[in-house]
Amino acid sequence: MSMPPSYPLVFSVRHCEPELIVPAAPTPYELKQLSDIDDQEGLRFHLPFIMFYSNNPLMVQKDPVKVIKAALAKAIVYYYPFAGRLREEHNRKLVVDCTGDGILFVEADAGITLEQLGDTIQPPCPYIDELLRDVPGSNGILGCPLLLIQMTRLTCGGYIFAVRLNHTISDSLGLVQFLNTAAEMASGSRVPLKQPVWQRQILNARDPPRITCIHHEYEVILTACLWKCRTIALEFDPNDVVRLSCMINLRGKQRMKLRVPNGCYGNAFAFPTVLSKAELLCKNPLGYALELVKKTKAEMSEEYIRTSSLYNNITAGNFLVADTTQVGFSGIDFGWGKPVYGGPSGAIPFVSFYARFKNNKGEDGVVVPIWLPLPAMERFQIELLKITQEPVDQSYGIMPTKITSML
Repeated sequence: MSMPPSYPLVFSVRHCEPELIVPAAPTPYELKQLSDIDDQEGLRFHLPFIMFYSNNPLMVQKDPVKVIKAALAKAIVYYYPFAGRLREEHNRKLVVDCTGDGILFVEADAGITLEQLGDTIQPPCPYIDELLRDVPGSNGILGCPLLLIQMTRLTCGGYIFAVRLNHTISDSLGLVQFLNTAAEMASGSRVPLKQPVWQRQILNARDPPRITCIHHEYEVILTACLWKCRTIALEFDPNDVVRLSCMINLRGKQRMKLRVPNGCYGNAFAFPTVLSKAELLCKNPLGYALELVKKTKAEMSEEYIRTSSLYNNITAGNFLVADTTQVGFSGIDFGWGKPVYGGPSGAIPFVSFYARFKNNKGEDGVVVPIWLPLPAMERFQIELLKITQEPVDQSYGIMPTKITSML
């Protein structure tokens, strides 16, 4: 992979007219209830993801757009709620109207090679507006397609697969599960290896609600470092209470009585929260933030999860962090091989993602896009440099080189 260019790349992208991909076979026409986690106000937004694929000489006779479009139509038969539309019922409760209207698809061609893009494929992608064009009228929450997919051919024979997900219907693991099913269909499979499971009701809050858990969160060194630097950069009032929320996958958690099936493709996560006064977080060593996030790890329980859907009504103004390094975007193979990069296309306000990336030297690392105003971003960079270079209290088991290698 070449070094990133020192000047903005200029290339043309030709977009075809948007079309709807409908299920390849008849699907049930019904209403699907969402869980209380799905239905939260804080999840009513769209998440963009992107995957870059190299040319595969063995597939030169096949058009990736044609192959993957057909595979998506087959996969939607098993994930037919994705082809529906959201609507509101009493008290703004969302449901999925399984109409079979389809997912939105855009075919495109770009006058550039993957090699020319260089390291600019790592998030934040500067060309996302061209590689995932916002189709007018498609970006609402109600009555709009739940998935927007754009496939862009490159002149080298590679291609780019970008997708925008309505977060209300699924989390990133659920999306990867669906895309892996499409990849299986592209390879000739007739049924998914992992059967999709709806069962959203198991993640509902208690009725009537009972607040029996105080919601906190656990994370690791990278999160503690990010939280502290961001808090300093945004110059909060010293007495402000700042919050860090991290999304934790609930699938396969054996130590809890609550069993979330691995085939569940809804929003199956919890987001405990770390609280601190801004002054304490900013003035104390990094070990202070680290201890805060570590102490909450043991507080995860079924009771916690069942009260977590009340979270948006109790606290506000959180900074959310989601670790997508284990989600599986980097393993989605439609027949042309695994992507060179697969994961979030960038940050969104108040939310950052951890994504795996291999740089031009072949070194594996973690990319963390963050969205800040320009003056705050400059302060953030200064604080980050301080933390990665200053001596660290060894009683916390933190080595400066370890922090540096992860950022």
